[in-house]
Amino acid sequence: MRSAIESAILNNDTTFFDYGCGHGGDIDRVANLGYTSSGWDPYYRPDAPRIAVDIVNLGYVLNVIEDLEERRQALIYAWELTRKVLLVSAQVLINDRSSNQMAYGDGIVTSRNTFQKYYDQEELKKYIDEVLNVDAVPVALGIYYVFRDEQERESFKALRFRSRATTPRIRIPSKRFEDYQEQLAPLMAFVTERGRLPVKGELAEEAELITEFGNFRRAYNVILQATDEAEWDAIAYRRSLDILVYLALTQFSQRPSFNKLSPALRHDIKAFFGSYQEACEVADRKLFSLGKPGVITKICQQSKIGKRLPTALYVHVSAIEELDPLLRIYEGCASRTIGRLEDATLVKFCTDKPKISYLFYPDFDTNPHPTLHTSMQIHLPDLKVFYRDYDRAANPPILHRKETFVSERYPLSEQFANLTRQEEELGLLKNSREIGTRDGWCRRLEEYGVEIQNDRVVFVNS
Repeated sequence: MRSAIESAILNNDTTFFDYGCGHGGDIDRVANLGYTSSGWDPYYRPDAPRIAVDIVNLGYVLNVIEDLEERRQALIYAWELTRKVLLVSAQVLINDRSSNQMAYGDGIVTSRNTFQKYYDQEELKKYIDEVLNVDAVPVALGIYYVFRDEQERESFKALRFRSRATTPRIRIPSKRFEDYQEQLAPLMAFVTERGRLPVKGELAEEAELITEFGNFRRAYNVILQATDEAEWDAIAYRRSLDILVYLALTQFSQRPSFNKLSPALRHDIKAFFGSYQEACEVADRKLFSLGKPGVITKICQQSKIGKRLPTALYVHVSAIEELDPLLRIYEGCASRTIGRLEDATLVKFCTDKPKISYLFYPDFDTNPHPTLHTSMQIHLPDLKVFYRDYDRAANPPILHRKETFVSERYPLSEQFANLTRQEEELGLLKNSREIGTRDGWCRRLEEYGVEIQNDRVVFVNS
């Protein structure tokens, strides 16, 4: 539910229904946020009406129904109530089954004597797709979105690859620009968002701009007089790369026909590539080049972003969009077919094996040396997932030199670097293997008689 709200799938303009709501906790939470919310459950709310709404949640229901036909019907009934998007989540198999779980049917009976069906991530997608005849979109481990409208589905998928962009600053404000700055603001926002000029009907303020300037190009020329054209070109280039990443990864499902794309995305492709065929050919060349020996290793070794080690490149999730397009596609092979670890902090690109890992370090921004909490490793040839929990580990790994994982644009990059400089000057970071765990780091601090307080090294012994 949180993912649906964060991605604006669920918003104030949509209605929500929880199919198999249990005691109704999500119904209440969604209602408390001001959204229209209702639900039904065969045990706790059997008399509640099952109504058609925009967004339907089938949350962790499929994995508790032991009867195969009943499980199938639950998925179909939830889909029949869905006008826009069905949210499907289920338990996925990420660990070995514990010894106190007994096999039953196609699932297990837990220690609490309840049934659980554990899916592989790809198995869950295949099940949804085959039962509903759809192309479900993986959002996270065990979570899929199923869209009624194919254009909305493709727009959602493309939006997830949209890199951030900032409107170029006003450098030389001409008199003409100052006179029309307010009217030009919507056009500047549009070009920042799409990387191109709007076509007829795309901008609400079109009539006013056309009346004043004659066409969008003339209005844009006034903007260029006051800003750096190279910055606008950089935005357009990034937007073209965003589209290539999206199109490359449509190879992992059924690539949509041009008419199945939203009008805005079709206009983007025409503006940047001339034709859909050309865009797909460029995207496919990039995708297929990943299969050449040594390509990923070379790109990782040459990356100016992230922490490079002999067999891996570590990158903060905020910097993925700034990576080489081939690395973005490579990461997308994992995240858009399996899904990222929830709250992932770092992505580890292995250079000696076809493997990507997602690492969660709580309090990355506030803890000078955060501790690894969980990791999720994806073996790309067979998309097998391996999950490890470090929360109760006696001596978990910790991070040093946090500025190396982020890009220069990261708000705390310089603060991280300042702490590293202090630690290097004191010799705290020598012999990195010895300080790679919590116990090793504590011994080093005790040896030097210091503490780390508010990203500063403080001496505690005379």
